[in-house]
Amino acid sequence: MMVIEQSIYSSSQSTGTAQANLELPLSSPLHLSGRINTKALFSPDNQSQSGGFEFEIGVDEVGRGPLYGSVVVAAAILPKAWSGETEVGLLQDTPLAILTDSKKLTERKREKLFEPVKQHALTYLIVEVPAGVIDEINILQATILGMRVACEQLMIEITKVWRDASELPTAPSTPLGFKLLIDGNKVPDLDEARLATHGICLADMTVTQPAGMVKFCAEAWVKGDARHNAIAAASVLAKVYRDRQLIADGARYPGYGLEGHKGYPTKAHVEAIARLGVLPEHRRSFKPVQQAIEGTLADTHYS
Repeated sequence: MMVIEQSIYSSSQSTGTAQANLELPLSSPLHLSGRINTKALFSPDNQSQSGGFEFEIGVDEVGRGPLYGSVVVAAAILPKAWSGETEVGLLQDTPLAILTDSKKLTERKREKLFEPVKQHALTYLIVEVPAGVIDEINILQATILGMRVACEQLMIEITKVWRDASELPTAPSTPLGFKLLIDGNKVPDLDEARLATHGICLADMTVTQPAGMVKFCAEAWVKGDARHNAIAAASVLAKVYRDRQLIADGARYPGYGLEGHKGYPTKAHVEAIARLGVLPEHRRSFKPVQQAIEGTLADTHYS
């Protein structure tokens, strides 16, 4: 079992396409937490028919709309027998039988699934992108950055484990590959130069690639959290992680109601900002928070 716990100030000092216009390192750290079940990950049960390993990594985010707190991205790999399209019913009679899009589950059911998903996932990674980064590079770029870090770091950590377990690190006898399944309509640009330094490359049939390279491909899945089990697992991890954070912050900052509205721009939240002021974790690049700082906030505009 390998535990991942890191704070980083950039994804890699990236010069990738999506982030080429951003000044890195970032002023606020991204927090990463997760786990790799090394024994289960590379068990024969998870090998493909060809004898190699090709892991489906489900990726989802939560928290783009709130006025407060982090945007959270999660990535998860389920056992091969459980990873597939939701409609196939692979999770029937498993501890994750009720798993679906986290937005379709009650808060109680999401909480009930959180620990079983972490326990039974072969590996998972949660990336927290704080409000300071959102204000620095905007919410869209912050979400893309969180997805990039989740995808890149999980592939890198698994590849390290795989190579360490092989007696032939430059040409492992058991092939390894990844398929990234991104919730949404766009695949983030990954830092291929950074990945290449770890022996990971985008699968490309038009180019001759060195032997022993770990290959990956990526797909965007519109409403993927309701369509694929691995994305649904990531969705639950991201949602519950962020909700728990907001519940804890609600106790730290009484009167704002964070434990209820989870930072979203409800009328009660905007009224609380107008009455009590802006907190350090509020997103200053969002209009209602800007207006509160400027003294021009009109809470009647929000519901």
